[in-house]
Amino acid sequence: MMMNTVSICKHSIRPYLPAAVSLAMLLAGLAADGFFTVAFFTGYVRLAWYMVAYLPVGLPVIRECGEALREKAFFTEFTLMILATAGAFAIGQYPEGVAVMLFYSIGELFQGAAVSKAKGDIKALLDVRPDVAHVIRSGNTYPVKPEEVRTGEIIQVKAGEKVPLDGELLSPGSSFDTAALTGESKPKTIRQGEQVLAGMLNLGKVTEVKVTRVYADSSLSRILDMVQHAAARKAKTELLIRKFAKVYTPVVFFLAVALAVIPYFFVGDYQFSTWLYRALIFLVISCPCALVVSIPLGYFGGIGAASKNGILFKGSNFLDLITKVNTVVMDKTGTLTKGVFRVQQIVTAGMDEDEFMQILAALESQSAHPVAKAIAAYGQAGTGARRASGVEEIAGHGLKGEVDGCEALAGNTQLLKKFGVPYDAAIDDIVESVVVAAIGNRYAGYVVIADEIKEDAHLAIEQMHACGISQTVMLSGDKDSITRKVARAVGVDRAFGGLLPEDKVRKVEEIKRDKTRVVAFAGDGINDAPALALSDIGIAMGAMGSDAAIETADVVIQTDQPSKIATAIRIGRATKRIVIQNIALSFGVKAVVLALGAGGLATMWEAVFADVGVALLAILNATRIQRKTF
Repeated sequence: MMMNTVSICKHSIRPYLPAAVSLAMLLAGLAADGFFTVAFFTGYVRLAWYMVAYLPVGLPVIRECGEALREKAFFTEFTLMILATAGAFAIGQYPEGVAVMLFYSIGELFQGAAVSKAKGDIKALLDVRPDVAHVIRSGNTYPVKPEEVRTGEIIQVKAGEKVPLDGELLSPGSSFDTAALTGESKPKTIRQGEQVLAGMLNLGKVTEVKVTRVYADSSLSRILDMVQHAAARKAKTELLIRKFAKVYTPVVFFLAVALAVIPYFFVGDYQFSTWLYRALIFLVISCPCALVVSIPLGYFGGIGAASKNGILFKGSNFLDLITKVNTVVMDKTGTLTKGVFRVQQIVTAGMDEDEFMQILAALESQSAHPVAKAIAAYGQAGTGARRASGVEEIAGHGLKGEVDGCEALAGNTQLLKKFGVPYDAAIDDIVESVVVAAIGNRYAGYVVIADEIKEDAHLAIEQMHACGISQTVMLSGDKDSITRKVARAVGVDRAFGGLLPEDKVRKVEEIKRDKTRVVAFAGDGINDAPALALSDIGIAMGAMGSDAAIETADVVIQTDQPSKIATAIRIGRATKRIVIQNIALSFGVKAVVLALGAGGLATMWEAVFADVGVALLAILNATRIQRKTF
C-alpha cells in the first residue's frame, strides 16, 4: 500500500520537476547577477549555469520541434520558441532566454491541468461502466462480462450495484440513482415492467432485470460513444483559428527577420544585436499559443459543462449553432408531456365503478395500444380479475369481445354508433381521449384518459422566451383539441395536432422558408427522426427516447426535461462569449506589445507576459465555464 502511494506521488510530481528545477536555477542566477557579488559567476560559468537551467524545459520543446520538422511542419510555436531563446543566448541575454522557455513550459502545464479538469466529467462517465453482469442461467447466477450477455437473458442487480445493461424490471420495484445518465442525483422509483437503463445505481433491494439490448446498443454505451467523439466535430471558430495559425506563424517569422535586417538600410547607427533583440521580442510575442490552446479548451469546457448538466452535444460546432436558434419546434408526447397515459376520470351509467373497470380492463388487456394499457393497468389494480374471450379489434373504432359470457364493447363513440348503442351526447364535447363502453348492448359509461404534462414544461417555455427565442411551436400526432389544450397550459405560441410524421416535416419546412429563422426541433420518437434531421439543430430526449431520434439528433438531453433546452442555449452562449473574450484578449495585448517591441520600448520580459501570460489568462478564462451554474 505504501509503495503504491509513493509511486502515485512520484507520478503526480514528475511533470512539474523540470519547471521547478529551471525556476530554482533561474532565480539563483538572477540573484548572483544582481543581488550578490559572486566573483566566478561570469563568462563561461554564467553561460553554463543558464544553459543547464534551460535544458530541463528546453529539451521537451526541442523534441516536439524535431517531430514537427519530420512531418515537414517548420512554422510552429515550437520553432518560434527555440529561435527566440537561441537568439537571446546568442546576444548574451541568458536569463531572458531561460525565462521565455520556462514560462512557456509553465503555460503548457497549466494547459494540461485545464484540459484534465475539462475532461473530468467525461472521465466520470467512463467510471460508471459496470465491469460485470450477474446472469441467471439454469437457476444459478454467473458473473460474466456485460458484452457477453444476450437479449432475453435475466440478470440480477444487488443493492449498491450499477445496472450493466438496458432491460425491463421483473421485480416489483426499486429505487435507482440515475446521475450517471442524467446528471440528476435524485432517486427515481422504477416499477415492474418499466425500463431500466445501464449505468443506473440500484439503491433498493436485489432486483431482476430482463435484458432488452446488448451492451453495444445500451444507453450508457451510446452516451460514452457520443461524448468521446464530440471533440472530433470542430466549431467554425476553432477551425478558422487553426487555419489562421498556419498562415500567421510563417508571416510573423518573416516579419521578425525583416525587423532585424531592413533597418540596416535606413538607420544611421544600426546595431545588429539591438535589432536582433527586437526581432526576438517580436517572435516571442507573436507566438499563437494563447489562441491555439484556449479556444479549443473553451469549447471542450462547454461540452464538459453540458454533460455535467445532463446535456450531450455531439460536437463543438453545435455549441456554436445553438446560440443562433430563434425558433424552437417541439413534439408533444414524450417531450412536453410524459408520454404516460393515466386514467383521469371514470363515469358509469349506474353500475358499480370497480365492476365496470374490471370488465373494461379485461377487454383492453388484449390490446397493445398505450391507452388500452393504461386502462388495463388501472382496472387490474382493483379487487378481483375477469377474463375476456373472442376479442377482435375493429380498425379505427375499438374492441369487441366477451367478458364472463357477456358481450362488451370498448372504444370511441363511432364504435357504439356502429353497433347502434345510444350514449350520452355530452361525451362528444370532451377534449381529452375518451374510451366509451357498452356491456350487453347497453351504454355502461366512459373513461377519460390523458397524458400528463411534465413538471417543468411551462418553465421550459418561459426560459426559452427569456433566452430570446421569438417563437415556440408544438407539433403532435394527437388530436388537435388536445394539442391546443396542452399548448395553452404550457404557454407555447403555436400548436398543430393530428399530424403524421410527413406532416411534421412539412411544418418544419414551412417555418424554415423564412430565412431569418434558425430552427431547433425537439422530439423523442421514431416518428420525430425526419424532423430532427431537417431542422438546423435536432434535440432528442435521451433517457426514454427512441434509438432513431437519439442517433439523428445533434444534442441529446439525458434528463428528458424540456427546460434543459434553455440550459443548452445558455451553455452555448457562455462558451461563445469566453471564446470571443480570449480572441480579443490575445490579439489586443499582442498588438500593443508588438508595437512597443518593434519600437524598442518593450523587453523580453514584457514579451513573455504578452505570450505566456496572455495564454495563462486565456486558459484560466476558458476553465470558468466549468464552474458556472446554468
